Amino acid sequence: QVQLVESGGGLVQAGGSLRLSCVRSGLTFSYYAMGWFRQADGKEREFVAGILSAGSNTWYSNAVEGRFTVSRDNAKNAMYLQMNSLKPEDTAVYYCAMQSRVPRNWDTWGQGTQVTVSL
Repeated sequence: QVQLVESGGGLVQAGGSLRLSCVRSGLTFSYYAMGWFRQADGKEREFVAGILSAGSNTWYSNAVEGRFTVSRDNAKNAMYLQMNSLKPEDTAVYYCAMQSRVPRNWDTWGQGTQVTVSL
């Protein structure tokens, strides 16, 4: 069974940066893509960024395009989210997710890490 564990969240002032990590463990023969989602208090979970398992294809939500960068290191079974120019509206629990069985179906999730951006 695959597990995803996020880390790197915390409290940062507006304009600052954070780097989130997601490490996968367990049996993972292959996967289609990994991504980041977030959920703010009282709001629905929303997509943030995604990256394919091979190649350099990445994609982002309009809210974070140009400020956030997703990357992966398959040798370390890890994915990262570099977040720059953070805004208070980026405050949320950030989740790592994987498309492990079917393309475009996010079927595996981490437990989340809190990111809080203060004024």
